[in-house]
Amino acid sequence: MHTVSVPIIQRPPGAIALGPRAWVVERDLSFTFSRSGGPGGQNVNKVESRVQLRVALSAIKGLHDAGRARLADMAHAHLIGGLGDPDAALQFTASEERSQRANKEACMERFHALVLLASTPPKVRRKTRPTRGSRERRLEGKRIQGEKKSRRQDP
Repeated sequence: MHTVSVPIIQRPPGAIALGPRAWVVERDLSFTFSRSGGPGGQNVNKVESRVQLRVALSAIKGLHDAGRARLADMAHAHLIGGLGDPDAALQFTASEERSQRANKEACMERFHALVLLASTPPKVRRKTRPTRGSRERRLEGKRIQGEKKSRRQDP
């Protein structure tokens, strides 16, 4: 199995864990707030409950290069700039809830889930061959089916 050596950087105290090794420092998270659209009456016109989270890809620490590439590939809708772009960032928006705090948590959950998914490498599919017994059972079933059909024919 091919292993990738990643220099392990200690997670500083207060950093937000995103996966087995991935983390981000809270000061690298950029939240912006705005008024949410849609129905809601007077409340929606005066409360800035829509939350937008922006995180630079370079701010996510502890991810190896393959994980970073998987993250950029999986986050195509949330990715601003390309993988080679030094200013590439992830952007998440939430406006489903009525409170700013709940929408902020929703953005963080989406961000966490995406990084966690990208940090785990996909399973490698190994080719398998049918066993001798399964081949014999298949052929025996075909032989029995053929005999059954040949008995149906008029002599």
